[in-house]
Amino acid sequence: MARRKKIYEGKAKILYEGPEPGTIVQYFKDDATAFNAEKRDVIEGKGVLNNRLSEYFMTGLGSIGVPTHFLRRLNMREQLVRACEIIPLEVIVRNYAAGTMSKRLGIEEGTQLPRPVVEYCYKDDSLGDPLVTEEHIAAFNWATQQDMDDILSLALRVNDFLSGVMYGVGIKLVDFKIEIGRVYDGDFQRLVVADEISPDSCRLWDIETGQKLDKDVFRRDLGSLTDAYTEVAKRLGVMPKGATAMAKPTLIN
Repeated sequence: MARRKKIYEGKAKILYEGPEPGTIVQYFKDDATAFNAEKRDVIEGKGVLNNRLSEYFMTGLGSIGVPTHFLRRLNMREQLVRACEIIPLEVIVRNYAAGTMSKRLGIEEGTQLPRPVVEYCYKDDSLGDPLVTEEHIAAFNWATQQDMDDILSLALRVNDFLSGVMYGVGIKLVDFKIEIGRVYDGDFQRLVVADEISPDSCRLWDIETGQKLDKDVFRRDLGSLTDAYTEVAKRLGVMPKGATAMAKPTLIN
């Protein structure tokens, strides 16, 4: 393959110029990071799993009319996505208290919230992605009020979809984060779900046992991250049920 122009490299992905105008190739790395990259490792096969799982979720969202940047998978580690202008916010939806919410508010982890709580963090690694309010977002012109209404609607639709899919395979969707991008068609703008949806960006607990099947396995040294992600892939049918966790997972095409 001809050398491609790298646009951006983050903690878990590399973005390259796409083969067609308005497209980007998103490459999933095996790097695992936590605590704003203070903890690092390379987990062989992680990028393959996240690529396939993100494809599964993005395709599912598209099938119910939720717009995403996803176009198609190119190979085991890469997917073609629409180029979009990323709004500098992480949009977090919480169904149960966990992580930073439990620490901030003194709520025991696993406590079901009265309703889904949507939070926003300003995307800036050097600041630790601080929690912000809609007042901050409006004041600094990161998004308009119409954008915020649309972002909230998208986040809750994603939550409904992911919660149902996960419940069907015995997994509790504790929380997740997404990013939102702007796509322009001439003068017309629309918002789409961008970046990725994978166990890197969700908290997933087994309903029966409470076993963690997400990046908390790495954050808290709870075992093999590959095993956890492989279990999610097997339950969703992305990986054969009889397969064992491998360094380089064999996934269904």
